[in-house]
Amino acid sequence: MTSYAPLISALVTLAMTSILINSKTGIIVHDIPNERSLHSTPVPRVGGIALMAGVLSGWALLMQFLTWWIVLPAVGLFALSLLDDVRNLSPQIRLAGHFFAALVALMGAGVPLLWLTPVLLFVVWMTNLYNFMDGSDGLAGGMALFGFGGYGAGAWLGGNEMFALLNFSVAAAASGFLVFNFHPARVFMGDAGSIPLGFLAAVFGVSGWQAGYWPLWFPLLSFSPFVADATVTLLKRALRGEKLSQAHRSHYYQRLVQMGWGHRNTALAEYALMSLAGMSALWGTGLAYAGQGYLLFGWCATYLVLMTWIDKHWRERQSV
Repeated sequence: MTSYAPLISALVTLAMTSILINSKTGIIVHDIPNERSLHSTPVPRVGGIALMAGVLSGWALLMQFLTWWIVLPAVGLFALSLLDDVRNLSPQIRLAGHFFAALVALMGAGVPLLWLTPVLLFVVWMTNLYNFMDGSDGLAGGMALFGFGGYGAGAWLGGNEMFALLNFSVAAAASGFLVFNFHPARVFMGDAGSIPLGFLAAVFGVSGWQAGYWPLWFPLLSFSPFVADATVTLLKRALRGEKLSQAHRSHYYQRLVQMGWGHRNTALAEYALMSLAGMSALWGTGLAYAGQGYLLFGWCATYLVLMTWIDKHWRERQSV
């Protein structure tokens, strides 16, 4: 029965999303366009409820292989983020919840004290950057499909079928969500979906590293389309002295949409980047240390070239 977990996750997410967007819940909880938005009309923001329901339904078949320090913080973040979707909590409350969930997970995982602070910051940053990158049709769902799919493949190659199925279940739930979220999006996942996904991306990445399934850089490269965009954008905004909590549209994916690529083409281009990053990460785990270093250098150079190209064309567009 455990092998059916991904299928259950996909079907439950698919059914729940359809029900929610056609119910009063979809009307009550919806996205109001603001300075950050790439949309002009309100869209139901309930996809995260369906996605997490799908993930947990699939995980129910794998319950004996789950650990409390992953499930409880993830469910807690889901509840906190759902409340934020409805009530708009303050940034301080949200961040405190993110730090608490990350600390509980890392203490439960037994992360060595020497690594605790940097890994804690990594988990909190991944939790938030995933939310920052959830602003275009099909983007965050696609990253979950490719990113957790890559984790599942890495765990499978490492010999842990159950850990692989846990990750494949998240990827499968994302595929069910994408049926309604790919352009033109009929639903968004909201914080209730993006925050737990970012948390799981970090915690599963750390868990696989601790278990020896992949090197420390593997999670970063697997989710590098999101990590690179969000991190570089944050640093650039900080250097310009902008208020970091203020809504904006300066992420690279947002600029591609505004430059005429549109949601569909931007998503497809990002999918290509996600698949290449994931496949190269899996391939790189079998390389010697020198080869791994060359691989990471090559990806850094690739992102530098892509970002420079987008910056150049953005400036040309602004000067017209």
